[in-house]
Amino acid sequence: MKIAIFGNAMKRLTLDEVPHLLEFLELRQVEVYLSQELRQEMNLREYPPFPVEDEAWETFTAEGNMIDFALSIGGDGTFLTTASIIGNRNIPIVGINCGHLGFLAEVQTQQVDIIMEQLIKGRYTIEQRSILEVEGEGGHISCPFALNEVAVMKSGLSSMLEIEASVNGEHLHTYEADGLVISTPTGSTAYNLSVGGPLMEPHVKAIILSPIATHRLSVRPLVIPDDWTIDLKVHSRNGNYLISVDGRSQSLLNEVELHIRKAAYTTKVVQLEEHSFIQALKDKLQWGK
Repeated sequence: MKIAIFGNAMKRLTLDEVPHLLEFLELRQVEVYLSQELRQEMNLREYPPFPVEDEAWETFTAEGNMIDFALSIGGDGTFLTTASIIGNRNIPIVGINCGHLGFLAEVQTQQVDIIMEQLIKGRYTIEQRSILEVEGEGGHISCPFALNEVAVMKSGLSSMLEIEASVNGEHLHTYEADGLVISTPTGSTAYNLSVGGPLMEPHVKAIILSPIATHRLSVRPLVIPDDWTIDLKVHSRNGNYLISVDGRSQSLLNEVELHIRKAAYTTKVVQLEEHSFIQALKDKLQWGK
């Protein structure tokens, strides 16, 4: 078995967890790769007792390395970063939570030994999570794929945006708002939740459109089939707006039109035996309490 380990190299909790994982996996003869950032930071801080420059732990590169699983150590942000690096390479991701909420990174650090044993013994399932792809007509999108959401937002202290939205070529509405969140079911518990959008079980075949601070009381979040295409024309008084793709932001000119659709590939997420979406709602969002 070959496993690649990813993590936020700037967080002490992540770095503290890696040596234990290396020892655990080495004893079970698992071939281990470290992300370049994680390896460099551990070398810099000289984490004992593991000389991570040792050839026993290689460096993961996006161009090579046939990997069976990717371990994401951190919070949901680290999981999203890992998913963007993995891309369409069909590598299942296991999320180990060193953060706070942890809807994607569900495994707690005190459970790591048990979870890794289940992984090695094949006691898990793999879920297919849909991805959004965004294309900019008249401008380049630096990070075009999102596991959670694509958000269009006003820049700085500019006045609210006018966002002309069409679905499947039919005009839907011109939003007067601070922005618009286009979310996958996986991302329904992220930014979409904070702006009042609906929660969805991750396997629902849908896309959610949720306005941010809309100026019209009659406009509410909308759920559409995930095989529909969303086209956006954005007008801002200062001539530009922001687009955030799973938290990775860039500024675009008003002239850039956006086309958003379900991507041709999915992200593979490892779920272990005791996983339950309903239980996660109760535990993490205090559902019904």
